[in-house]
Amino acid sequence: MSAEITYMTDAAVAGGIIADTFGTDEITAWLVPAVEDRLPMQRRFFTLQVTHALEHGTVYGIHESGELSGVAVWFTAPFPEVPGLEEAIASFAGENAERYGILGELMDKLHPHEPHHYLAFIALVRGRTGRGLGTLLLEEHHRKLDAEGIPAYLEASSEASRRLYLRHGYVDMPELVRLPGGPVMYPMWREPRSASS
Repeated sequence: MSAEITYMTDAAVAGGIIADTFGTDEITAWLVPAVEDRLPMQRRFFTLQVTHALEHGTVYGIHESGELSGVAVWFTAPFPEVPGLEEAIASFAGENAERYGILGELMDKLHPHEPHHYLAFIALVRGRTGRGLGTLLLEEHHRKLDAEGIPAYLEASSEASRRLYLRHGYVDMPELVRLPGGPVMYPMWREPRSASS
């Protein structure tokens, strides 16, 4: 497979891909119950997050035949909160803003405090899954983390993504993120690998 990984600088493009990818998952359905509101709200939310990652982390794009096929958004922890996040979410999420707040609080409560890199989002364009692109995106950053001896953290949003991360050296953390009356997320941790392993 011929694929090229580059650094991304366009937060809106990356945010749009992430919103589209996660538009039908259980977490988004819990956050935004009205189907017609999900994509526009999540585009705004993910674009905010990617904009912040461009200052406090790394955003990758993976391309096939010159076309953007997926993105990965990493933060270097510890990192500051998105400035004015609560107000920004309130401006576009309306009555759903409280749910975004609950999710954020639950995730923050379990987020490790020691230095690490945080995989906030990895998303592939529809129709591009099952081709190993997610693995390439993960391995791109894992090589750097392993070389520098830095661990990684993420929250898998589904059992399927959890299985992918288990194959890449992540292990389950003791507690799950449990959304009230909704789905769970799987916090996971990856220790850096030595060259011999």
